[in-house]
Amino acid sequence: MDAEQKQSKGRKITSRLAYSFGAFGHDAFYATLSTYFIMFVTSHLFDKSSGAQGTQMIAWITMIIAGLRFVELAIDPLIGNAIDNTNSRWGHFKPWIVVGGIIGSVVLALLFTSLGGLNTSNPILYLIIFAILYITMDIFYSFKDVGFWSMIPAISFDSAEREKTATYARVGSNIGANIVGVIVMPIVLMFSVKSNSGQGDNRGWMAFGIIIAAIALISALVVALGTKENDSELRKNTEKTTFKEVFKVLARNDQLMWLSLMYGIYTAGIAITNSLELYYFTYILGDASKFTMLGTLNAIIGIFAVLAFPPLAKKFSRRKVFFLAIVIMMISLILFAFAGQSLPMILTAAVLFYIPQPLIFLVVLMVLSDSVEYGQLKFGHRDESLTLSVRPLLDKLGGAISNGVVGLTAVWAGMTAGATAGDVTAHGQAIFKLMMFGVPAAMILIGTFIFFKKVKLDEKMHAEIVDELEKTWSTHLETDETPAEVEAEADTKTTVYQDPVAGQLISLDEVADETFANGSMGKGFAIKPTDGRVLAPFDGEVVATFPTRHAIGLRSDTGILTLIHIGIGTVKMRGTGFVQYVEKGDHVTQGQELIEFWQPAIEKAGLDDTVMVVITNYKDMPEFKYLKTSGTTIHDDEDILQLSNVGLPDQA
Repeated sequence: MDAEQKQSKGRKITSRLAYSFGAFGHDAFYATLSTYFIMFVTSHLFDKSSGAQGTQMIAWITMIIAGLRFVELAIDPLIGNAIDNTNSRWGHFKPWIVVGGIIGSVVLALLFTSLGGLNTSNPILYLIIFAILYITMDIFYSFKDVGFWSMIPAISFDSAEREKTATYARVGSNIGANIVGVIVMPIVLMFSVKSNSGQGDNRGWMAFGIIIAAIALISALVVALGTKENDSELRKNTEKTTFKEVFKVLARNDQLMWLSLMYGIYTAGIAITNSLELYYFTYILGDASKFTMLGTLNAIIGIFAVLAFPPLAKKFSRRKVFFLAIVIMMISLILFAFAGQSLPMILTAAVLFYIPQPLIFLVVLMVLSDSVEYGQLKFGHRDESLTLSVRPLLDKLGGAISNGVVGLTAVWAGMTAGATAGDVTAHGQAIFKLMMFGVPAAMILIGTFIFFKKVKLDEKMHAEIVDELEKTWSTHLETDETPAEVEAEADTKTTVYQDPVAGQLISLDEVADETFANGSMGKGFAIKPTDGRVLAPFDGEVVATFPTRHAIGLRSDTGILTLIHIGIGTVKMRGTGFVQYVEKGDHVTQGQELIEFWQPAIEKAGLDDTVMVVITNYKDMPEFKYLKTSGTTIHDDEDILQLSNVGLPDQA
């Protein structure tokens, strides 16, 4: 048994590390594509001898990149649906992660070349091939991106294990995204034939592209070999979503759409500044090698910024964290605009600009996640995958806008075709600073105004939504069988309901929650708990879970529907102090642990820890018999109710 446990633990650690390395390579690829590839195009794909033709080609390439990314955005929401409908011996996600990793990496390496000199010998053919390669890479990257981040629920059905896997992944992705900034110039200069005033040459950039492509490819293979998709009936897709339905789902959720508009404008603004930072070090400071210092600082600080979010959000609320982060970002842009060639001031401003970004990202991610329940309450349908697919779509939108703006800025400011800091005029510097600081500041402030005026979905509102969903959860259960059909398959005519929580039994009408006390939630009992474990009262299926993990809905194998609700007002704790060991769709056996809760956390929040247990379809039961009396102290393995099967009259 110990050997099996060690093997299982070792397997989990291997899976976490493999997934984390996958996130590292995945985000290193994206950072290279979104930030540094445009630098190669504008500054190194052509040399000074190309003259006006080179400048014109840069403009065309920039517009092609932006245009193709907008085209690709239109099909992004359908990619997740295509992955969901992929069935193979390797699962839903791994085939796309591997195929996307291979094709994306090969094409990225090719794009960091002149395609055999076609860029100058046959410009039109180069542009055609470039467009085909770029859209191919972008589409397969999207398949890999959606497949990779959608894989977390498939790696484990255990909530605690998912959180650990996601934490490993966040650390890996943060390091991957920032390490590129640390290594880009050292690699470029190492492989360059000519230093070119510290900028390197096209050979150095080609080597950089190949190395990043190799890392991304290896990381995709590591994910495929090091992780395992857990197959289950609940993960089998039974419906196909049409193109029209996808956009209908996204458009009807007003909070989702306002947040999307805000984030789309904001992320485009910060992407412009982030992408132009290397240009600043190259053409304003005049020493591109110093950019490594900024990449190192951001890589370290990014980890602490991510870890700082939970305590900050808990103490100040997400909205306050958002606005505080925006203020810091505005101050940093002002400092950056006047930093000139002072390296300490440049680094200070750039770091201050980066610190708020993980915080704002997490605020947006939390509101985006909460909009799933908002849409579910408003429309009676839960669109989780489609809703969460909006975030990567908007990041790509920001990248598309950024690539277009950065390319044109480089042309307008004269930062192309082998130019050095000494070649950039005062007028060119003014244009550059306007585009790097002025335009992004305006976009960030516009996004902030939209967030302030239109995005109302905060922690309090989400808690109220989840509370409302609890009251109607049994009306939204999806099943292909009627209660009579479920009963016909059962072996017995009665179900013995086992006490799920140890403690003192009290009458349901005595609890402080009116919705339970008046019987509108169902008929049952309450427990003043002496233990923090919630066990399955019968053999059955998990039919409802909540993001706050304080309640769970079950259906017995004989058709009985029950809701177990931990505490009064505990929805406000947003999952703090609760660990859930099962997921919707899991089959559980009587006595199996479902949820663990920490009573001191509930008491610290000033809330009542009484557990309410109700049978929601009790009206269909000919027999509902209490086996224990109120005031009795009972254990979590004692029988407490005797219930008839749902839908059948008493045959006695």
